[in-house]
Amino acid sequence: MKKAVALKYPKEADAPYISAIAKGALADRLLEIAREHNVPLVQDEALANVLAVQQIGDVIPEETYEVLAKIFAFIARIDSEEQRYRLQ
Repeated sequence: MKKAVALKYPKEADAPYISAIAKGALADRLLEIAREHNVPLVQDEALANVLAVQQIGDVIPEETYEVLAKIFAFIARIDSEEQRYRLQ
């Protein structure tokens, strides 16, 4: 079954937290909404499986810190490059 998990990482937070979890048709809808709002998407089935058993509002599990740090760094780098490109 398809799973989708949304994360938030406010600047004042110590770690990202889970803002939405969806399975099946609702996962498809969550992904559709993310695309409509230009939210970066990352496909990682193993990570989704770990995060999908958590509760909305939970801070991400410690065992996911390293992989999520790499994902957030990648997204930040892309955002920075896009912003620099728009300014040229």
